[in-house]
This record gives sequence, structure tokens and C-alpha cells, in this order.
Amino acid sequence: MTIVTLLTDYGATDTYVGQVKGAVLAISPSVTLVDLTHSVPAQNVRAGAFLLWTGVEAFPPGSIHLAVVDPGVGTARRSIAAQCARGDYFVGPDNGLLPAAIHRLGGLAGAVDLTRSKYWSPRLCRTFHGRDLFAPVAGHLARGVSLRELGEPIADLQGPLSLPQPSQQGDSLRGEILHVDSFGTLVTNFRGEQIGYEFALTLRGRRIVGRRDAVFESVAEGTLIGLVGGAGLVEIALRNGSAATELGAGVGEPVLAQPPASAHTASS
Repeated sequence: MTIVTLLTDYGATDTYVGQVKGAVLAISPSVTLVDLTHSVPAQNVRAGAFLLWTGVEAFPPGSIHLAVVDPGVGTARRSIAAQCARGDYFVGPDNGLLPAAIHRLGGLAGAVDLTRSKYWSPRLCRTFHGRDLFAPVAGHLARGVSLRELGEPIADLQGPLSLPQPSQQGDSLRGEILHVDSFGTLVTNFRGEQIGYEFALTLRGRRIVGRRDAVFESVAEGTLIGLVGGAGLVEIALRNGSAATELGAGVGEPVLAQPPASAHTASS
């Protein structure tokens, strides 16, 4: 059984996701299709890269990850397939969407520019490579076609290999909000291992205390808490509410992490 995951900005209103699934199944009808998300903000490659990074580690080695957030569809940007050191395959546009997830699974082991049209749909729509190019390629990979058969080898991919990193300033870390999830929880770029067991976050002038082992019910209802979430990143949550609404904060907002005593001194 081969798993093919799907991540797009196509949403749920139109039939685009269904068409992509159909194109995979037309080539490899026995695959298991798993929706990571189709709610990436439209054409937001950075958001797509982050969500792909959060999702791929949960799947078994050898899975195929089909990801399409592609504002440059139909232009000179490359269409690629890549393999990571763990053995998973990635298929999608070469626009910075894939490298962070590939890096999370051990780094790049090989990649090709998808130049062999025999592995595409016979009817290639210039504005729907998700259905007519990437999905058939994923299907062929699932059937055992080797990476090298799909196109010409390439040495590297476009875009950074990692997500934005926080900077150290004395005993403080300066970072930013990477993502706001559907609960209104604010996901920072601080990794859990970068902070102490207890810590304080400052965002928009508000001080939020946290612990690495905290959960939502560690505080009273309506109280903000800092904790380490499922992606291993520090998050700001509001118990039974939306931290994003409470703080009026969104993606890109600067945030400061400090030991609790330092944060208290700085705010007093």
C-alpha cells in the first residue's frame, strides 16, 4: 500500500481537489490518498511550506507528498519531483514550497525536473498542473517508476531549506508568528528545545507565561498560555478561545521569548 498525501490551496468549494485525486487514481488506483489540507491561503507559498513541514513526519517512510501552491503555474518555474534521505518522495512546483519538509526528513537525496511528458496527462492545461502534471507523476511514482525516469536530474531546489529562525539577543530570543491555526492558536518559530522549562513570551505588549509541559487546561478558562505544540514549536493559546483574536495578532507578528524573571523585569 502506497500513501499519497495532498496539500493545496484549492479549498473545498470547487472540484479541483477531486480532479487531482482522480488523476492520481487513474494511474495508480490502489493508492491511499490522505488530505493534509486544502486550506492553505491562496497562493501563499510560505504558509504552504510551513504546513507541509508540520505534516510529513507523521507518515511512514516511502510516502509520496503531492503539494501544489503554485502562483507561477504556466511560467518558467520548474516542475519537480524529489526524494529525501528518509525515502519519501515530493512532487510539486520548484518555488520554495518543498525544501523545508524535505529538510525535516533528512535532506535532499535526489531531484529531477519533470521534463518527460509521457508521464503527464495527454491534455496539459497550462493553469492546472496540479491535475495534469503533478498528480500523474505522483501516480507513476506510486506504481514504481523511478525518479530518474521522470526527468532530468537537478542539483538543488529553489527556496530556503529551513523556516525563519529566531535570533538570540542576550537572554532573549526574538522570533515571529509563523501560523495561526483554526483554533486561533499562534504558532511561533521558537522550537521547544530552544527555551527553558519555564518561559515568558511578549507579544503586542502582553506577557504570556508558559511551560514546556503545559496543556490547554493548565490555566483557567479565558487565560493565555505558552506551550509546545504538536509540531515541536512554541505556541500561544487561549483556553477555550482564540489567542489571535484576544491579542489582535497574526502571521509575521514579532514575539520575544525570555526566562520568566527577565520578562518580569523588562515589563516592570
